[in-house]
Amino acid sequence: MAEKRKTAITPTREQDYPEWYQQVVRAAELAEVSPVRGCMVIKPWGWGIWENMQRVLDGMFKATGHENAYFPLFIPMSFLEKEAEHVEGFAKECAVVTHHRLEPGPDGGLVPAGRLEEPLIVRPTSETIIGAMYAQWVQSYRDLPILINQWANVVRWELRTRLFLRTTEFLWQEGHTAHATEQEAREETALMLDVYADFAENWMAMPVIKGEKTAGERFPGAIATLSIEAMMQDRKALQAGTSHFLGQNFSKAQEIKFQDPNGQEVYAWTTSWGVSTRLVGALVMTHSDDDGLILPPKLAPKHVVVLPIYRNDQERADVLEYCNRLVAQLNDATFSGGAIRAWIDDRDLRGGEKNWQHVKKGVPLRVEVGPRDLAKNGVFLARRDTSEKRGLDRDEFVGTVGTLLDEIQDGLYQRALALRESNTRQIDNLDDFRQYFTPNDEQRPEIHGGFAMCHWAEDPAVDQILKDLKVTIRCIPLATEADAGTCIFTGKPSAGRAVFAKAY
Repeated sequence: MAEKRKTAITPTREQDYPEWYQQVVRAAELAEVSPVRGCMVIKPWGWGIWENMQRVLDGMFKATGHENAYFPLFIPMSFLEKEAEHVEGFAKECAVVTHHRLEPGPDGGLVPAGRLEEPLIVRPTSETIIGAMYAQWVQSYRDLPILINQWANVVRWELRTRLFLRTTEFLWQEGHTAHATEQEAREETALMLDVYADFAENWMAMPVIKGEKTAGERFPGAIATLSIEAMMQDRKALQAGTSHFLGQNFSKAQEIKFQDPNGQEVYAWTTSWGVSTRLVGALVMTHSDDDGLILPPKLAPKHVVVLPIYRNDQERADVLEYCNRLVAQLNDATFSGGAIRAWIDDRDLRGGEKNWQHVKKGVPLRVEVGPRDLAKNGVFLARRDTSEKRGLDRDEFVGTVGTLLDEIQDGLYQRALALRESNTRQIDNLDDFRQYFTPNDEQRPEIHGGFAMCHWAEDPAVDQILKDLKVTIRCIPLATEADAGTCIFTGKPSAGRAVFAKAY
């Protein structure tokens, strides 16, 4: 029997996927658990990924007519109480501020003092506070539409946390728009879902299914919720972005009303939409392997690391001069994701240690340069995505580096798409459905099916079956042909198939 290759990350994906994920995040120096329970510290490499996501998405939002603004972190409790379904959906996750100062206590410590007349909620989402401002800004149909996005942090009191995927405090963007007509608001909801899908597939190299949530999975207070759903390498689903058509529910609660062209007073139609730092977790789980992080070049903080190799001061001077000229050439080059970012790692560390650090951080290309490479005007190149290593002429490398990065980007997408397609099944009876989602190994509950495409009809009985199997309805795909059938759970008529999966 062939000996298993030693990996940089233990346990491997096959041995323990949840722990593998945590170890990749740490080994790649993306984030760490903070002293505050449930919160994380995002380290520079992780922040660089989020910064790139933010930059690209911000450009996409502005290209579709949206502007950035900022609203308060604290929301009066009465604001949430105005929309009953909304507050019910978030009540258990709210962090509440009840006092406004600290005073010395009887035992020498500090105690809260100065009770607030009205408790303040630390922002779990901003529909209510933003709605209150829109009510002041909107008087006439001429004031619409309002197309605003906010980059912010939010707090949702989570019991079980996991870095990037579910933390008490996380970063996100939340778009909030107000419109004069229902059609315009619905078009906005669909447009922003398309923006998210474009970003996920063309920047994250992560294939997604665009769909509508069922009534039981909608955002609290929404009329319709659209989402993009991605498959991770353990075949679980991850909701990667949502766009909500809120109808007039929030505008009625917040009194966002205006005079239409006929002089009639009517309520605005609103939407909200958002993605968060959860996308960094999605990136990790979509592409990484048992040696650490693998990054799609378009979102990598840096693309090429040059590793100089030398044995003495003279070799060091010659090699570094060569490396500096190489990096200058690379930084003048471009690919589909923009300018190429290259740098020299000349830290006083053993070559193998440095090399493995960059492997674990997912740098797309590693280039070693030593005296022999100088002699033949070459480089020694290693690809992170395929682990391929080869010597190259320097000019050839500089001339093709952009094409190489594009090849890596596309290859990662195709690999993720192949995984999803090979783990998606149409299932037409309940026995097969149960078997598909029942773990094959009691010690490893992650071993189960992937996405199941099934006929379905709304019924409380369905909820209990899904709960027992720890499966959820992810969405009803938007891009699907009419396919009438019979619900596999109840035998009722079904208009089409929905996506079922275990999920994060």
